[in-house]
Amino acid sequence: MRYFNNIMFALTVALATVSCSDFLDQQPDERVDIDSEDKVVSLLVSAYPDGNWGQIAELSSDNMIDNNAPHYPPNPDAKQVLVHYNLSSYERIDDEIFRFDAGKSSTSTDSPTVVWEGLYNAIATANLALESIETLTEENGGVMTTKLKAARAEALLIRAYSHFILVNMFSQAYKDDEASKNDIGVPYITKSEDTVMPSYERGTVTDVYNNIEADLEAGLADISDDNYTVPKWHFNVNAAHAFAARFYLYKRDYDKVIEHANAVLGEGTSMLSGKLMDYSGFDDCVYSDDYATAWQSASINNNLLLIPTYSLQWRKSVGYRYSCSGDALVGTIYHTTANSRWYLYPTAYVAGFTFYLSDTDYGFTCAKIAETFQYTDKVSGIGYAHVIRREFTATELLLDRAEAKLLSKDHQDIDGAVEDLIAYDDSRQQFSDANTAIYTASNALVPLTRALIESYYSVSTNTNCYENWDFTKNMSSDFVVPASVVPYMNCLNDFRRFETWEEGWRFFDLKRFGIEYSHYVGSDNTEYKLTWDDSRRAIEIPQEVIAAGLASSRPLTGTEMSMDSEAKCYSE
Repeated sequence: MRYFNNIMFALTVALATVSCSDFLDQQPDERVDIDSEDKVVSLLVSAYPDGNWGQIAELSSDNMIDNNAPHYPPNPDAKQVLVHYNLSSYERIDDEIFRFDAGKSSTSTDSPTVVWEGLYNAIATANLALESIETLTEENGGVMTTKLKAARAEALLIRAYSHFILVNMFSQAYKDDEASKNDIGVPYITKSEDTVMPSYERGTVTDVYNNIEADLEAGLADISDDNYTVPKWHFNVNAAHAFAARFYLYKRDYDKVIEHANAVLGEGTSMLSGKLMDYSGFDDCVYSDDYATAWQSASINNNLLLIPTYSLQWRKSVGYRYSCSGDALVGTIYHTTANSRWYLYPTAYVAGFTFYLSDTDYGFTCAKIAETFQYTDKVSGIGYAHVIRREFTATELLLDRAEAKLLSKDHQDIDGAVEDLIAYDDSRQQFSDANTAIYTASNALVPLTRALIESYYSVSTNTNCYENWDFTKNMSSDFVVPASVVPYMNCLNDFRRFETWEEGWRFFDLKRFGIEYSHYVGSDNTEYKLTWDDSRRAIEIPQEVIAAGLASSRPLTGTEMSMDSEAKCYSE
């Protein structure tokens, strides 16, 4: 793994081509002069974050449990007695993150340090590209070429998106412009550094969102698919609109969500054919590699942006202490639905959601995060594990649009949202003829209807359902979920949790909705609860960054300061 000191934002860059295999083989420490438009375009290949934030986010969400804490088996046909195991953690930092503590014990793969550095290195590289574009334009008499315009747009989108992940990981969720002025943000870096130890301020969440929006809109204006032969490894037109829809969803500017989603999906559902995930492509899959290829391919229309990362998430997610089992497995993929009597929704069987190690009781993982291994020494069997993130998909974008239609104050469209939800579920049933026959036998799986949504998702005891969404009033007076849309929000909550499982987005949903939840740890079942306003909803920034002078994500309360002082006295 390569590391960068991002307090200094070192600008080490590489020329590379656009394929994933070349990404895995590139030599990141070669220094080059960025003195042509082709070199700028090549530079941007290495401007994407190589740290995977998915593992930290999943550990911090309600999608994982401690297998060593007493829990019931997820299968309702099994004997419902409390069980607990004595499994080891993959590494100590997993214990810290699961307990909502700061991740202090490691700076290796999947740690806050690697995520932070990967994102800020991407920003630094994007800034270098932007400065090079400015210089080349000046040398060309102030005229920016078409290729450089597209490269500038890509760099701005990379910068905006990297800050978007940073602020949602390491700060509190956006509430509204006024309330978020009270929440600490992350440094928004817009230039490369030429000093050894520059000083940074974190600003506020509002500041960061305003800067993201400015870069996002500027990038959208000129983004093009023309600079690359395989645009899906880069911010392309569709990915840019998907990012805009996700950003405005979090900002609750719902009409803009719909506008940008429509730019990719078309209005309504009549143009969705061929754009959503088609699960008939998994029939010949046997091993995790087969499934991963089917999920992560740039040829899949559903995939809008792919980002290769260094990550051990795949191997960490099963067979160890923390996994998706018990209530977490029930909440994600192991429950009947409005239109399915299968405990595991058939899509999970078909598409490789059910990989496990040694015993299914320890939990499942999904092959969409299956790793690709880069050997540095095949004889010794050593190298780097990579996970390709499907950062934006048309299917997730459809769910974003459905939420926007439900919550738009001025243009609420419940009919349109229901249409989107049904289209999503229909896409989950795009099996081969043979699998369709198996899973629809005896009416065990039927098409979703509005009546089924309203009946099933009006019952608060059903999985992922709430009696109301009043807890969202804690987040902002601007965030209102009308009682009339509660069943549809419950349906959306259920669908999005299934769709984004293992990808980390559930953690962001829990934060932005203000949903409170707990982790239970150890054989004594110690509860660690996150209330809607808990400072631990922000992942703590790396300890070495705090030591360098940047403010913590978790300002200590009076009680916490007292406990911290006692701990320091004891250690001395």
